Amino acid sequence: MRRRTFITLLGCAAAAWPFAARAQQVKTLPTVGFLGASTPSNWTHWTNAFVRRLGELGWIDGRTVAIEYRWAEGRSERFVEIATEFVRLKVDVIVTVGSAALAAKQVTSTVPIVFAAAADPLGGGLVASLARPGGNATGLSMQVSDAAGKRLELLREALPDLRRLAVIGNANYPAAVQEIAEVRSAARTLGLNLDVLEIRSAEDIAATFPALKAGSQALYVCADPLVNANHARINTLALGARLPTMHSVRDFLGAGGFMSYGPSVVHLFRRAADYADKIMRGAKPSDLPVEQPTKFELVFNLTTAMALDVEISPTLLARADEVIE
Repeated sequence: MRRRTFITLLGCAAAAWPFAARAQQVKTLPTVGFLGASTPSNWTHWTNAFVRRLGELGWIDGRTVAIEYRWAEGRSERFVEIATEFVRLKVDVIVTVGSAALAAKQVTSTVPIVFAAAADPLGGGLVASLARPGGNATGLSMQVSDAAGKRLELLREALPDLRRLAVIGNANYPAAVQEIAEVRSAARTLGLNLDVLEIRSAEDIAATFPALKAGSQALYVCADPLVNANHARINTLALGARLPTMHSVRDFLGAGGFMSYGPSVVHLFRRAADYADKIMRGAKPSDLPVEQPTKFELVFNLTTAMALDVEISPTLLARADEVIE
């Protein structure tokens, strides 16, 4: 009886060894804390680009790396909470975007942070300099506000009769406030009248559109996590008000947006995977220069143009990097 009991216990222990070994293996995998500022559905293309590039570099989720996903759903007050959780989990690197990266820096000065897209990493206080970031954060700049003037020029070229423009942005988001100022300056140079629509929550969006009855002919949309989570609603409302929209992010055009001009965010997230790879192999964020976009893409949504009865000149269409039909 004792011999049978001993054999049974030995068999159970042997069966448990592989599970224990696997559990230990999972615990020792390098861990990426992926802080999504918006929702999983709005970030699908960007998340996939990041994961695919990690795979190309040898980091397979669940095998050679563990990726912990958390989603703020456009609520900036969640950034600190999620970053704090990542510190508690002892992740090896936090990957996110500019505004959330700034919140993460307030939580930790030691866990490396990679921002896949930051509107103004230097002016926003993320890094000490672009060439030598100096702290625990580095990544990729979008130069959003710097391109505001060019966006207005392109919008004016697409809409030659444009005289009055509205701009919508999150008044609680510093980069959006800066971009609104850039738009205001560019509008003055181009002789455009400007209506500023300030939002601070998703509930504010619909309430701003009645103000557009004053005669705005187009809508410039400043990107931020709140707008990211609600870009489909903004495009739908703009389409209902027969307003062509200008975006800085190509991925915001699918839900009725008119045109965009800016760096490819998909490409930026692929590059973020390169940064995460270097950090997990021992590099320090302080030694990795912030990368600035070298190519900006001009994209038109012809489906939206047709719905708005807007005819884009063949010359301008020929300059587009992509035309959505």
